[in-house]
Amino acid sequence: MKTLFLFPILILMISCHDKKTEPQQKETFRIEGNHVTITDNNPVLKKILTETVTEQEYSNAITSAGTIETIPNNYAEIASPFSGRVIRSFVNIGQSVRAGSPIFEILAPGYSSVQKDYSDALNDVRLAEKNYKRQQDLVKHGVGIQKELEEAETEYQNKKTSLSNASSTLNAYNSKGSGGTYMVKAPISGEIISSKIVTGQYLKEDSEPVVTVAELSKVWITGSVKEKDIRFISQGDPVSVKVNTYPDMEITGKVYHISELVDEDTRSIKVLIQCDNPQRKLKPGMFATITYSAGTEKAVVIPSGALMQQGDQQYIWIKTGVSSFTKRIVIPGNTSEKKVRIRSGLQPGDIIMVQGGIYMPDTK
Repeated sequence: MKTLFLFPILILMISCHDKKTEPQQKETFRIEGNHVTITDNNPVLKKILTETVTEQEYSNAITSAGTIETIPNNYAEIASPFSGRVIRSFVNIGQSVRAGSPIFEILAPGYSSVQKDYSDALNDVRLAEKNYKRQQDLVKHGVGIQKELEEAETEYQNKKTSLSNASSTLNAYNSKGSGGTYMVKAPISGEIISSKIVTGQYLKEDSEPVVTVAELSKVWITGSVKEKDIRFISQGDPVSVKVNTYPDMEITGKVYHISELVDEDTRSIKVLIQCDNPQRKLKPGMFATITYSAGTEKAVVIPSGALMQQGDQQYIWIKTGVSSFTKRIVIPGNTSEKKVRIRSGLQPGDIIMVQGGIYMPDTK
């Protein structure tokens, strides 16, 4: 019976002995409000880097979204000006063409009418000219009538006007077709980016375009700039462009045109950027990010890694002692991958933590 009473006492003694020999947890941070002191034994100290804040030349930038477009003068949608049946095609998608190159040939009765009108007008001029010269000769030899000469001259001038109109109409179609066939030609040099031509198909005079030619060695990027920022942008200014498809590709362009109108809904102004596109990597319809330079000024700029987030506020750690830091709320401005402009909360000469902030404890 005595042994039974001694067993619990023995356990209690062993337990007390273990607590005495258990190592005490060493303190790693001392926190007082927003002030944190890191103890000497804390391995976090080796992970912290600091930097003295300086005022630097900072390049202001305005960023907006944009869409890549073809330049209107470098883009053509081609349809047949006459109703008729396609008898031959000369192009394929991706093919390069020059202005005046044949695209397709169509059997077009309407073109025959244009040719006939020109031929008739040419014959009429020749007859009117012959009559006019005959009347001149009669009057010259005293057997003609002046009134008939004047009438012949008027008729001759009218027929020449009709011929000029018929010739302009014929030349407008820019074709040397004959026998009712009409050759549709490229109005600009470029690349065939779409084609719906099928040999034998019948096209109406008011049909949709069947071929698209585009010259894409240069493109436009349409962006919008807020009304308050447009004062920083001028025609001819260089800009930087990024597209998601080619994130590492450096693209530069120039401000080509600034609209005279303000979008009343967004209070923004349309800006056209012109970019070289020698490799044809920029495709119409792609989205782009445009960065405009807005001049330089002195500003407090810190590494992006120094800026920390707490709720809807951002802060940095200010060094206030050998291993002491104080949390300070700041108001950041423009941000890039590596740098952040600080608008409020920092002064040149402040020493800040630029690396290791993620290891710091939460403070209230």
